[in-house]
Amino acid sequence: MAEQIKAKVFGMDAATISLGDDLAVFNTPKYAILPGFCDVHVHFREPGFSYKETMVSGSASAARGGYTAVCTMPNLKPVPDSVENLKQQLDLIREGASIHVYPYGAITVGEKGEALADLAGMAPDVIAFSDDGKGVQADEMMNDAMVKAKELGKMIVAHCEVNDLLHGGYIHDGKYAAAHGHRGICSESEWAQVARDIELIKRNGCPYHVCHISTKETVDIIRKAKAEGVDITCETGPHYLVMDDSWLQEDGRFKMNPPLRDETDREALVAGILDGTIDMLATDHAPHSAEEKAKGLEKSAFGVVGLETAFPIMYTYLVKPGIMTMERLLEVMVYAPRKRFGLELGNEFSIWDLEKEYTVDPDDFVSLGKASPFTGWKVQGECVATVCDGRVVWKKAE
Repeated sequence: MAEQIKAKVFGMDAATISLGDDLAVFNTPKYAILPGFCDVHVHFREPGFSYKETMVSGSASAARGGYTAVCTMPNLKPVPDSVENLKQQLDLIREGASIHVYPYGAITVGEKGEALADLAGMAPDVIAFSDDGKGVQADEMMNDAMVKAKELGKMIVAHCEVNDLLHGGYIHDGKYAAAHGHRGICSESEWAQVARDIELIKRNGCPYHVCHISTKETVDIIRKAKAEGVDITCETGPHYLVMDDSWLQEDGRFKMNPPLRDETDREALVAGILDGTIDMLATDHAPHSAEEKAKGLEKSAFGVVGLETAFPIMYTYLVKPGIMTMERLLEVMVYAPRKRFGLELGNEFSIWDLEKEYTVDPDDFVSLGKASPFTGWKVQGECVATVCDGRVVWKKAE
């Protein structure tokens, strides 16, 4: 009952929270209870790349970060572009996931952009369709995918990137790249494809979601589209909200795609997430081996991990200073992603010590991936337990 809950409850009805004997130690005013977070953009690397992450380690990492629902991207081996290939991932989810894991199906065969995947066959078992990691280059192919997805009652979730504008770049085409002799990725490579896709969905009416936006132009384009009534949502990641390319070091843990951009882009992203233009927070949790991330900015693999740091970073650097309210943070981490992707919130919550201060240390991560741009950052807020469907799926060791 509500009166039995001593911990401070955020965004939930205390009467719906069930704290068993194994969680009794956390039922004090010292702790806070938050609804289960939802991340619509993660990479758990199975099947095909279990040396980077597994379904077991990825879902445990999510649980430790307070997440009870995630959507896994399809850049796997085999790519889930058919019922047969998708089944391999579904089996792994059933066998190893400790939280709710919802897979994406690929938009195109092999994510190559040449032929549509078996969208109809996969539709009953996928959350949406995406070629994450690659933009669909051909206008006709993307339009055909949108038309088919709409017929199936599914959403297109797009990694927006124009290949012809990349020119071998690997960090933002800004001051750091110029000063250190690096090849840059221009902002237009992102926003130009977002603009193209918006024109397509104005014609075909497909529900559409943009992955990990990073530029001020993208924010402006999406804000305008929403004002025109276009069925579009978008996400950004914690690192884009608190860092820019002035934070770069010659270290692979600062290499992600899209890259950290200019301070003006960061400011636009913060404004966008505060005014609702940006609907949700997504980590793009993308683990790699230590060897793959030890090759500097140019040669390291794209991708950083983020499930175990997302809430502490946002709470410490946006909520605590008064930039964002706790209510808005819960909206972008819990309610907006669930509403857009049709994911219910059941008996799912996490328990936090919001006063706990510590330093981010990847050696403590549950994830097999250790490349974090936040290594060494001072944060406040530690997850001490997570419950999914009434089961304790994470509990801090005594």
